[in-house]
Amino acid sequence: MTALQDLKYGQWFRGADVDGDGFITQRDVRKMSERYIAARGTAPDPATVRLLTEGMDGFWTNVIAPMDQDGDGKVDLREMTEGFRRVLTDPALYPEQIQPVTDCFFDLVDLNGDGTIDQAEFQQMFVSVAGVPGEDCAAVFAALDRDGSGALDRAEFHQAVTEFFYGNDPDAPANHLFGRVAD
Repeated sequence: MTALQDLKYGQWFRGADVDGDGFITQRDVRKMSERYIAARGTAPDPATVRLLTEGMDGFWTNVIAPMDQDGDGKVDLREMTEGFRRVLTDPALYPEQIQPVTDCFFDLVDLNGDGTIDQAEFQQMFVSVAGVPGEDCAAVFAALDRDGSGALDRAEFHQAVTEFFYGNDPDAPANHLFGRVAD
C-alpha cells in the first residue's frame, strides 16, 4: 500500500460518506446507488436497479462491513483504509471484489444505452453523484479515453476502476476518477 493509494481511498471515502458524518454505513452504501439512479434523470431498467441494489448490498456485506473493526456498524476512514489495504492486494481478484458493482454503474452511466459512456454522460454522473468538478471530469475523461474514440467502452471503464483501486502509478489518469487527488 502506498501513500498514493491512501490519498485515492480517502477521496473515495469522502464520496461514499453520503451523509458526511465521517463514517460509511450500510445506509450510505445504499444512498450511493440511489444517487446514481437519481442522477440519470430518467428511470433506469428495473433489472439494472435490482442488480445495482443487490451489488451494493453485496459490496457492503463482503467488502465494507468486514472493515468495521470495532463492530459499531459503521466504518471510519482509518478502518476503511486499513481494510482496503488488506483486501485490495491482488488485481486478479477484481472480478469478485469490484467488477459486479462496476458493471452496474457502467450501465447506469451509459444513459443512452449504446454500450459506451461519452463525455457528457460521464460528466453528468460524476458531477452530480461524486461532486467532481466539471473541468476535472473533462480532463479525467480525456485521459481515460485511451483509444481517443470520444467514449469509454466497458473495458476502458473497468481498466480505470482497476487502476484506481489497485494501482500505484502516480501518473495514472484513473487516480482522479472520483475527484482530483491532492498530493
